[in-house]
Amino acid sequence: MTNIRRSRGYNFEHKLVKKLNSGDWIARRLGGSSTGLPDIVAVNNRLSILLAIEAKSATGNSIYVPPDQIVRCHMITKMFEAYNEKHIILAFKFMRIKRQIIAGKTNYVPRKTKEYYKILKFKKTPKTYPIIKCNYEGDTFAIHNAKIRKVNLKNFQIP
Repeated sequence: MTNIRRSRGYNFEHKLVKKLNSGDWIARRLGGSSTGLPDIVAVNNRLSILLAIEAKSATGNSIYVPPDQIVRCHMITKMFEAYNEKHIILAFKFMRIKRQIIAGKTNYVPRKTKEYYKILKFKKTPKTYPIIKCNYEGDTFAIHNAKIRKVNLKNFQIP
């Protein structure tokens, strides 16, 4: 099961890198959690833009980004001060099949594939980072100290 999830995540990351490596953008997969870095870093040197991207894909109705992965992205944006514009992008892909567990049995039902790219901004560096949740409809929530609140993260258009 882990290999299926890992391969699903790799495929989504690979596709994102391919999309970004066009025109003025240069993107690279960094290895994600095993390296302590974001999944993808992309730059547009002409426009002085840096993106630290955390990519998640799933067959369920909700996808979560843990705080440590948000911290890694935030650290990259702080590290490259030379860029005028720096963004943390949370990329969510909901697969074309939905996993349902009914009476202990796992079933998969077809649905439309959906992708969301959300910009995560902080007014100041938080003492503790939230868990970010995105649902199939694209609504986003911050989970902090066991409290959930809806947050309206702006959409980002992948070039």
